[in-house]
Amino acid sequence: MSSALRVHWTIAPEIAPRPLINCNRCGFVKAYRCSEKFRVNANGKRIDAWLIYRCVDCDNSWNFGIFERCNRRDIAPALLAALESNDPALVRSHAFDIVALRNQVGRVEEFPDAVVRKQVIGGIKQGATVLDLRLGLEIPVSLRLDRLLANELGISRSRLHALDERRLLTIEPDGAKALRKPVREGATIRIDLASEPDRRTIISAAGG
Repeated sequence: MSSALRVHWTIAPEIAPRPLINCNRCGFVKAYRCSEKFRVNANGKRIDAWLIYRCVDCDNSWNFGIFERCNRRDIAPALLAALESNDPALVRSHAFDIVALRNQVGRVEEFPDAVVRKQVIGGIKQGATVLDLRLGLEIPVSLRLDRLLANELGISRSRLHALDERRLLTIEPDGAKALRKPVREGATIRIDLASEPDRRTIISAAGG
């Protein structure tokens, strides 16, 4: 009878996406990094707010619009205070909003780097022969699933695909094709390691 270790992984991207903008100082399209600072401008009862970006080479600024001509009474006081204090959580939520960035500039540079927090939610490591992973995303990432699994489990991507071919690896949703796609919120991965000589090492890596 197989013994399964159930682990929840929470994946958080490390580097915010960078909009690619025609820098009027450099004279070329350049990547702009998030400065982690907001700019808030009040004109009577109207408020504008931007997240400030800087050219990676010359430090020229670009403003990522958050609010434009918004009535002060329509903005929660706590949100306005967070903008004015450059609240890190609020900065992060906007800096990683790649859809909004693309809507404003079109081209965006993405980074696959991510931190993975691991929590055992069932079973025990000792003697486990099956690994059940549940994936959660703090913020959507561009990291491919096969790269994530290979990095965190200490095995090659080719071996992951071989496990799939032997029907020892199952993924929901999307099945095996999910290996080549970005990690999805709520994805589940089951790996049967009973016949793998290094299963203890893999199981240990999976549980952190």
